[in-house]
Amino acid sequence: MLDRGLPCAGVLGDAVYGSVSGLRRMLEQRRQPYVLSVRSNHCLRFFADEGFLQTDPQNMADAVEEQDWISCPAGEGSKGIRLYQWVRFPLVQDSPPGFEHWVLVRRSPHNPDKKAYYFCLAPSDTNLAEMAAAAGLRWTIEECFLRAKNDLGLDHCEARSWHGWHRHMTLVMTAAAFLTKLSADLLRKAFDLQEKPNKRSPDLSHYA
Repeated sequence: MLDRGLPCAGVLGDAVYGSVSGLRRMLEQRRQPYVLSVRSNHCLRFFADEGFLQTDPQNMADAVEEQDWISCPAGEGSKGIRLYQWVRFPLVQDSPPGFEHWVLVRRSPHNPDKKAYYFCLAPSDTNLAEMAAAAGLRWTIEECFLRAKNDLGLDHCEARSWHGWHRHMTLVMTAAAFLTKLSADLLRKAFDLQEKPNKRSPDLSHYA
C-alpha cells in the first residue's frame, strides 16, 4: 500500500511488530507516522545529559508522579467512550525532519497496574490526545477482524500455500469492506430520513 502511494495517517501494530526495529526504520525512512505496541521490558538505550542510560517502558512509567497522568479518550467502545490515563516520554533519537519519537503509556483508571506501552513516531506538533486517539484505533481494527471471523469465515482457511492464504484473506476482507460501506450508507440514510421528513408525505392538516 505504501509503495503505491496511498495515503496513510498512521501505522498501528501489536508488540510483535513494535519490537521489529527494521520495520520501524523502514517507516521512519518513509516519514510514515506509527503507533506500535511494545513489551513492558523492551530494552531502551540512549544518551542523555547524565550520560548513557538503559531502561525500559515499565520503569519509565513507574517513575511518573500521579498528577502527571492525563485522562484522554481512546475512541468509542461498545459501552461508550473508552477513557484511559496517558503519559508520554520523548526519545532522543535521529528522527525525520518535522517528526519526533515517543514512548507512550496507557493505564486503566480502575486498575492502575494494568498498562500498555507504545513506540510512536509523530509530527512534532502532535499532542498527547491525538496520540491516545491513534493508539485507541487498534480496538476498532480488532473489532473489524472479529466480525470478519464470525460473519465471513476469515479464520476458516485450510490453505496449504501462501497464495491460497493470501487469496482467502483478500476476498474475505474485500467482502468485509463492502458490507461495512453498505452498513454505513444505510445508517446515513436512516439518519437523513429522521432529520428531513419525506417532503412527499400528504398534508393531513385539513383533517384535524
